[in-house]
Amino acid sequence: MDRTFKALSLLLSYPTAELQDAMPEIAAVLGADPRLPAETLAGLQDLTGDLARGDLYDLQERYVMLFDRSRTLSLNLFEHVHGESRERGGAMVSLIETYREAGFEPATSELPDHLPVLLEFLSTRPFVEAQETLADAAHILDALANRLQRRDSGYAAAFAALSGLAGAPADAEALAGMLAEPEDDPTDLAALDAVWEETEVTFGPDPNAGCPQVRDMLALMDKPAPLHRSA
Repeated sequence: MDRTFKALSLLLSYPTAELQDAMPEIAAVLGADPRLPAETLAGLQDLTGDLARGDLYDLQERYVMLFDRSRTLSLNLFEHVHGESRERGGAMVSLIETYREAGFEPATSELPDHLPVLLEFLSTRPFVEAQETLADAAHILDALANRLQRRDSGYAAAFAALSGLAGAPADAEALAGMLAEPEDDPTDLAALDAVWEETEVTFGPDPNAGCPQVRDMLALMDKPAPLHRSA
C-alpha cells in the first residue's frame, strides 16, 4: 500500500468535515515521504493546513468552482484526452475492467477516470506500475498544475507532487496544446450547465450506495477503501 497516493487521493477529494479532521494525519503521511522534494512538501503542508483550518462551506465552494465548474480543470482525466468523442466511453469501460481485474471496486458515484479514484487504485499497485500510469498522464498533470498556479490555488502543490512521482517529463507538444486552450469562466453557469448536460455519463455503482468515513479509510491504509464524495 502506497500511503502517499492514498493521501493525495484524499487531498484532492471534495472537502468534508471528516476530511478536515484527517488533515493532520494526511500531512504527516506526505511529510514522511522522501520522494517528495522540500519545495513540493512546503506547498502540500500549506494546502493541508488551509484545508484543516478553513471554513468548510468556503472550501467546498472553492472546490466546486475549480474542479466541477471548469472543464479545463476537470479531475476526470479522459475529459482532457478524449473530450466528447466516442473513444471516451470505450476508454472508461477499459479502465473499469482494469480495476476489476485487480480486485478494486470503487464504491463512489464518480466516474472511474476521476483522479482521486485513480489515485486510490494506484495506492494498491506496485510503485513502478503506478509511476508508469502517472507518466502517461504527465502532460495533463502539468497542465492542471500550471492552470492552478495561475489562479494562485494551493491545489497546484498536489499536482506538482504527482508530476514528480511520475518520474518522467511531460510530452512538450501535448502540454503546449493543452495550455493553448482557452480556460473556462466558472462564473458563466448557464454555459457550463449546457456543456455538462450534453456529457453526463453513468458509469460506476449506485451513487446512493454510501461510502465509509474518511477516518475509516485512513485507519485501513493497508487495503483499498472507497472514497467519500459529497454533492
